[in-house]
Amino acid sequence: MLLNSLPVTPPHSSSARSPQFSVSSSLPLNSILPLLKSTKTLEELKPLHALAIKSGKIRDPLVSAEILRCSALSDDRDLTYARLVFDQMPEPNNFSWNILIRALAEREHDQFEAIGVFSDMLNCDYARPNQHTYPSVLKACASASANLIDTGKVIHGQVVKLSMVSNGFVLTNLVRMYSLCGDMKGAEILVQNNTLDTNSEASVVVSNVLIDGYFRLGMVDRARQIFDEMPNKSIVSWNGMIARYAQIGQFKKAVEVFRNMQFQGMKPNYVSLVSVLPAISRLGLMELGKWVHLYAQKKTMSFNNVLTSAIIDMYSKCGNIDKAIEVFEELPEKKCITIWTALIMGLAIHGRAKDAVRYFEMMEKYGVVPTDVAFIGVLNACSHAGLVNEGRLLFDRMVNVYNIRPRIEHYTCMVDMLGRAGLVSEAEKVVNLMPIEPDDVIFKSLLSACKLHREVEIATRVADRLLQLAPTDGGCYVLLSNFYASLGDWDAVARVRLKMKELDIRKDPGCSWITIDGNIHEFLVEDKTHPRQKEIYHILSDIASRLKDEGYVADTSQVLINIDEHEEKENMLLHHSEKIAIAFGLISTKAGTTLQVVKNLRVCVDCHSSIKLISKLYNRRIVLRDRNRFHHFENGSCSCNDYW
Repeated sequence: MLLNSLPVTPPHSSSARSPQFSVSSSLPLNSILPLLKSTKTLEELKPLHALAIKSGKIRDPLVSAEILRCSALSDDRDLTYARLVFDQMPEPNNFSWNILIRALAEREHDQFEAIGVFSDMLNCDYARPNQHTYPSVLKACASASANLIDTGKVIHGQVVKLSMVSNGFVLTNLVRMYSLCGDMKGAEILVQNNTLDTNSEASVVVSNVLIDGYFRLGMVDRARQIFDEMPNKSIVSWNGMIARYAQIGQFKKAVEVFRNMQFQGMKPNYVSLVSVLPAISRLGLMELGKWVHLYAQKKTMSFNNVLTSAIIDMYSKCGNIDKAIEVFEELPEKKCITIWTALIMGLAIHGRAKDAVRYFEMMEKYGVVPTDVAFIGVLNACSHAGLVNEGRLLFDRMVNVYNIRPRIEHYTCMVDMLGRAGLVSEAEKVVNLMPIEPDDVIFKSLLSACKLHREVEIATRVADRLLQLAPTDGGCYVLLSNFYASLGDWDAVARVRLKMKELDIRKDPGCSWITIDGNIHEFLVEDKTHPRQKEIYHILSDIASRLKDEGYVADTSQVLINIDEHEEKENMLLHHSEKIAIAFGLISTKAGTTLQVVKNLRVCVDCHSSIKLISKLYNRRIVLRDRNRFHHFENGSCSCNDYW
């Protein structure tokens, strides 16, 4: 019996406890209940539980219920302990049943037991389910490990019979159960037939749940339609849309919703900022990112680790790594690994490898233990700058000093680092000898190195393994096609492209964008859809003429299609998306203004060489972020020192 097996004195000596947890049998009985209500941990609970047993107060249903609450729902909960407490109750009240069901529903793989306890409750004579019971039971039905949609429908029937479907809390969990189980039709019927006041908080919550369900199933347009039709939106509604759009890569939509919420008088909160910052970072919207930073400062928001890391990441990805460093250096404490990692990764994508290594070593001196993600950041930095020896030492330090087991991402960094440096054979050995299965990403990195250093024999082996591993991945075929094109093997290119056609695989078009006065302008290769396209193409002609006057010769080897005419190849290179974006920037900004361009693919060799010269001819600083890293062009040179 639990009453006899539990100690009547605390398991630890009184000297090991904080004074406020010390209790004695002389404590007035009417003081036990308030103490139990304020109890937060099992360490605090056990001496009070022992006192309740010794004094006989354990027989009071309110006391035993509070003991159950703490043991079942505290941060250090112990459901075995809680179940023993529950089983010793002669007639548990509704509160006790609900506590146990809720605790089981919230714990992974205990949802079936939660349903079983609910069934026991239905069969007992002294308690009945109420509006606090059904939300937990419905949550158990909807869990990923259970997905008991049929059971949920039976419970739905009970809710209707008990006239509880009009209860906002119950209705919300019914809608959530249907949506999590993938039955959006059932969820919509519930929402359409509900009798809640459309202006009520419950009505807003129900709509939020429905929107979340449609996002979960990839039905984004329907989710947006419901959002737009909501007569009232809470801050949670707005934040949910921003976060969901950012999570699925629809960054422009995320920023659009963030702006709309302010136009409609809703003030962003901490969650709004943390949700929109990744979208701002991805789009490179520096001015909006600055506004978010200043807004957070003005509203005296708590600059915790999450927000601070997001702001450092934003400045890094928007091209201002110096501001990211400034934010970091102004921190009063530097004990959080995520903040160090954000800065190190930012330095890596800007090619400032020596700074990344220096901050990594500084982090160690601060006593912050690096994680596997921090090592990915610093190894990536070494890769971008060709710091092969430093990279090898860091990899060895990760394994032998910090006992971190390398992940595929760490091996990919090493392969990329060795491959870029021309050590392609060694990179292939890393792939062949690593103790985990290689993925398509690491083979793509190796194949890119083969293309760069014209390692045909290794490339042939890598290509075979890559296609075996990812036979329907369009990126593999594009990379192979480009490799053969760089060798001038047009027959092989034709075979690859025929296979792509058979598999209905299409190459992602090159796309670049530039932000002018808060508006994003996107351009594709040979794009002629912009309202100012005549002016754009006029400046492109001027660029071509001035480059030629400087003696620049286009690198037509970058034209990866079979065209004989040199002039036609030059024309194709001139109309790459990043050059069109730069041309638009030149006609849209004042002389001397820095141009910031983002591209979805890796910048080609010709564009890289020509943009260096454009920065000198037009006296502009040009910051280009491609798929891999940043390039800072100024006065005819690039920050990458032509190593990328």
